Amino acid sequence: MKIRKATRKDFSAILKLIREYPDKLMQNHLPKPGEFFVAIEDSKIVGCCALEVYSKRLAEIRSLAVTKSFQGKGIATKLIETCLRLAKKRGAYEVLSITGASKLFKKNGFGTFNKEKYALIKILQN
Repeated sequence: MKIRKATRKDFSAILKLIREYPDKLMQNHLPKPGEFFVAIEDSKIVGCCALEVYSKRLAEIRSLAVTKSFQGKGIATKLIETCLRLAKKRGAYEVLSITGASKLFKKNGFGTFNKEKYALIKILQN
């Protein structure tokens, strides 16, 4: 499996993947294609995740999706790790995720914020 920065050509496949989860992922106001990373297996996009950097202080991991037949293989974790590396490289202090997959994000070092159920945050070490 390979993870790379998404291109405009990838966006239709990203949209198709996100549409697999209409009850879990926001379908409107998606990040720009260049903010996404994609996971590739057998020349097919099987996962995606975006990092939106809002300020020097805060970035957000958004639109994390892995096609059902590829779940449980560590793809989501690798996408999260890729986003965290980029956030740190860009100087963000905190990375936020509003998610229904809190166990996955907690496994990757995120914690609750103000007793929120779905908003998790990770403080990056400089």
